Amino acid sequence: MLTEISGQKLTTEQTAYLDGLFAGLRNRGLSFGDVEPNPAAAPRPAPAADLIPEERIKRDLHPLDAYPLLLQHAAANQAPDRENTFRFKWQGLFYLTPNREAYMARLRIPGGRLYSFQLRALADIADKLTTGYLQITTRANLQMRLIEPKDTVEFVRRIQGIGLHTRGSGADNIRNLTCDPTSGVDPDELIETLPLVEALGQLILNHREFYDLPRKFNIAFHGGGAIPTVEDTNDIGFKAVRVGAEAPPDGTASSHGVLVTDRVAGGTYFRCALGGATGHKAFARDLGVLLRPEEILEVTAALLRVYIANGNRGDRKRARLKHLLEHWSLDQYRTETERLLGRSLLQIPSDARWIPASTPAQPHPQVGIRAQRQAGFFWIGARVPVGQVTSRQLRRLAEIADLYGSGEVRLTVWQNVVLPNVPEAFVETARKALARIGFETRQSNVASGVIACTGSSYCKFASADTKGHALELMRWLERRVELDQPINIHLTGCPNSCAQHYMGDLGLLGTKVKVGGESVPGYHVFVGGGFGDRQAVGRQLFTGVSASQLNATMERILKNFLRHREPGETFQAFTTRHDLRRLQELLGDET
Repeated sequence: MLTEISGQKLTTEQTAYLDGLFAGLRNRGLSFGDVEPNPAAAPRPAPAADLIPEERIKRDLHPLDAYPLLLQHAAANQAPDRENTFRFKWQGLFYLTPNREAYMARLRIPGGRLYSFQLRALADIADKLTTGYLQITTRANLQMRLIEPKDTVEFVRRIQGIGLHTRGSGADNIRNLTCDPTSGVDPDELIETLPLVEALGQLILNHREFYDLPRKFNIAFHGGGAIPTVEDTNDIGFKAVRVGAEAPPDGTASSHGVLVTDRVAGGTYFRCALGGATGHKAFARDLGVLLRPEEILEVTAALLRVYIANGNRGDRKRARLKHLLEHWSLDQYRTETERLLGRSLLQIPSDARWIPASTPAQPHPQVGIRAQRQAGFFWIGARVPVGQVTSRQLRRLAEIADLYGSGEVRLTVWQNVVLPNVPEAFVETARKALARIGFETRQSNVASGVIACTGSSYCKFASADTKGHALELMRWLERRVELDQPINIHLTGCPNSCAQHYMGDLGLLGTKVKVGGESVPGYHVFVGGGFGDRQAVGRQLFTGVSASQLNATMERILKNFLRHREPGETFQAFTTRHDLRRLQELLGDET
């Protein structure tokens, strides 16, 4: 019952009047629930006619409520129309027409952690409901292809039955959460990130509001482990940092660096960067705050809610967080986040000094054998060529994990696998077993750094067979070029840049090239990209190199680099030192 208005107690007469008013309304069958809200206080949503198609589809029927439609399509073995093709992406199902008349499914595997029983079950699912192979993606999850409409419901049921999910793995959702693949076992890490990612995954899974974003959204954590997570290419990137009151003695900053300030209590915090989208040539920018590990979930939820409320829903080409930050300052975004939190975030003091790492990064640390923080145990990083795995390899991987590890496998954003918790006595046996199934554990300065998106075999957007060309290129260069430093080569089939061609030392963007009047697959060649401490957007060096000429062109580029570089100079440093015209002369030289 109403007893006061604007803090003032009602008089006896006012109370009697309102009682009579409410009684009269009830006698007429009315209530205040029948009254529309004041437009000034609660703006009404735009009419459906004013919405872009994707927003109208979501308004007409929330995609999470479209499961009954999926049941109907499965019962009739029916292909989806355009609207349901969009909606079914919320179930992790992507209809491949016009490329293929079947679905691709993308899983959600927070932090990339899988167990041997899940690997075996996935192998069975792949054999019975898909093509019999899987692909490791650059978000440390798995994709499975050519699922017929009649099998979609059974596919989703079986995935959920082994503790995994597909929900929200595509379209306007938060994609697979990534973190250090060696979380919990890496002696270099400042903090374990896998528990944070798994907790955030549960938060997202259980909050409907996080399944209607203006566009796709990526979140990554880096806790300081040896393997990069390229968190600066994400919409939100969290990076662990050590804070100290004074600069450490020489050599003790190790591989992390230290933020020196006496105005913040010492310890491990996370820095937060916003707006990464390397397909749009953007790296995430530091928000200027320090976050305690225990506040990460609350702050992440607030950051997401600001984007949900203010992201562009009228132009999908301008809908990423990067685009909002082209109109908003980082201070404005932080202020809106603090308003939702109801408190201020801890800002990095203006007099803080960053003492950089004193040790160089290991070459391609995702591949090789490393000692764990647990004495007597090792983790093994095994190269999976362009991320393609057969069901047979998956079963054997599960067996190796059980026999020589703890029954656990981690996927990485580099499209390879990590086998943790291997006792020292089993390391060599495990290494040989992995090599026998095609997963090499010895680091290669070329092959360990090659990644590729799905390509034209199964993606309607791709202009080239990136995985096939990547495998050919890898073998060609391994035989003909001897590098003394690691290099990253990224092949992506279209401007969506799933393989992030802009951040590779060498980036290849699929295109169509005219050869003898015929349109054939080819690539634009980019050089000088990098991430983390080497952060840079690659520059386009050559345009339209046909796939048939790609191997020879890349060989020529690398050999000319070795011929013209300064002693010990990296490929990125070499390409950064010269303008594009000079690079074309040096790297394109056929003599």
